[in-house]
Amino acid sequence: MTENRGRILVVGLGPGALAQRTPQADAALAQATDLIGYAPYVARVQAGPEVIRHASDNRVELDRARHAVELALAGRVVAVVSGGDAGVFGMASAVFEAIDHGPAAWRGVEVTVIPGISAVLAAAARLGAPLGGDFCVISLSDNLKPREVVHRRLAAAAQAGLVIALYNPRSRARPDQLGEALDLLRTILPPTVPVAFARAIGRPDERVILTDIASADPEQVDMSTLVLIGCPLTHVIDRADGGQWLYTSRRVDAP
Repeated sequence: MTENRGRILVVGLGPGALAQRTPQADAALAQATDLIGYAPYVARVQAGPEVIRHASDNRVELDRARHAVELALAGRVVAVVSGGDAGVFGMASAVFEAIDHGPAAWRGVEVTVIPGISAVLAAAARLGAPLGGDFCVISLSDNLKPREVVHRRLAAAAQAGLVIALYNPRSRARPDQLGEALDLLRTILPPTVPVAFARAIGRPDERVILTDIASADPEQVDMSTLVLIGCPLTHVIDRADGGQWLYTSRRVDAP
C-alpha cells in the first residue's frame, strides 16, 4: 500500500514585501501542489502552472480549512496561506478548528505552521519601538464575536496600560467600528497618547500617519491599515529630519 504523503503547510506570507517573507515560508511554498487562501493572499504567491490555486472570499475560513484537509488526505501538499503570521487572526486556527470538529481520521493529517512577520511587528519596526513595553493585539472585526466583547476587551486593555494594536479596523461593512472604538478609548486614555495609522508597510503604497488619541480620524483608515494606540508610557521623539519616532518605556514605577 502506497503511503499517503499529503500534508498541510500553513504559511504566513508576511506583511507584503518579499524581503519580509521568511526563507522557511519560501521553502514551504516551493513544496506545494495546491494553494488555498483569501484571493489577494493567494495572488501574492509566485508558483508554476502545475500548482492549483483555490482562492476564496474572506469569510469562508472554515470551508477553506476543510478543503485543505480533504486535499491532504488525497495525497496533496497544501499550502494554506495568510498575510502576516498565519497564527495571528489567520488560517492556522481555522485549520485546527476544522480538525478538532471533523472526523477522527482528520487528526492523522500532518500539519506544519510556518511563522511569518505579523503586520504589528512590521509597523512597530517602521515606527521605532512602540511595543517596547506590554502590549496586546485586538481585532475590531465583529464577524466572529459580538461587538460588545470587542469593546469590553478594548476598555480592559486601556485601563491596564497596554499598548493596543488593532487589526481589521474598518471596512465597508463596518465603517463605524473604529470610530466607536476611538470614542471609547478617549474616555479612558489621556488625550495626548500617541496613535499611529500604518498602512501597507513595506509595500509601494505604504503610508504612515502619526497623531494622538484626541485627533485620530477614522476616515484615514482602511482594512490595510494597522492602528497602533499607545499608552501613557509611549513617547514621541522629534527626529532631525522632521519625522518622529515612537517608543514605549519598559520602566513602570510602582503604584
